[in-house]
Amino acid sequence: MYALEELKEGKILLIDKPLNWSSFQAVNKMKWAILKKFKIKKIKIGHAGTLDPLATGLLVICVGKYTKKIPELQGQIKEYTGTFTVGATTPSYDLETTIDQTYPTEHITSELILDTTNKFIGEIEQIPPVFSALKKDGKRLYEFAREGKEVKVNPRVIKISEFEITKIEMPEIHFRVVCSKGTYIRSLAHDFGKALNSGAHLSELRRTKIGDFNVDKAITPEAFAESL
Repeated sequence: MYALEELKEGKILLIDKPLNWSSFQAVNKMKWAILKKFKIKKIKIGHAGTLDPLATGLLVICVGKYTKKIPELQGQIKEYTGTFTVGATTPSYDLETTIDQTYPTEHITSELILDTTNKFIGEIEQIPPVFSALKKDGKRLYEFAREGKEVKVNPRVIKISEFEITKIEMPEIHFRVVCSKGTYIRSLAHDFGKALNSGAHLSELRRTKIGDFNVDKAITPEAFAESL
């Protein structure tokens, strides 16, 4: 499917990351497939934006000289679809950790849900989850969290340009969101639950677009390895 020279000169590959794979595993699978196929010892390869293991969807992979494009691609807007589960929170804001608190949901109407989305459109301040790979004092936040240590995380300004509720099946709320670099959809789920005077966590997430790249054109890491 690809010639070695073509890959070295630079290529953008669209990968649909499977559930429970880390972004690193997906890149590694592709890297080893290339090394094995062409019997070479090294190749430059990297991704333009991590996805959590519990998320699926689009990874933009840069190979060869195109790895220089990674910073530019990371800055592009992203689109996600997914599900918030209302009435319960988790420390990681998703299903990585177990439910720590439950909340009433009887007062939540479709009208309240739709009205609440408007509060999150535009530039907003967001606090990243403590279970994240962001660094503080040279250590990743999730390391503090797993040790049970409290750590102050500063808010950051992010932009949500579109936030649409696609289906309501309480306690599940299905959504589509278009946002800037640095947006944590887990934090959005947590904050959305609070804004409903309840609690919520992210129970499903899929990245569908990065800039003009669409997951519709992506293949799995295994399919890429086989295509070689």
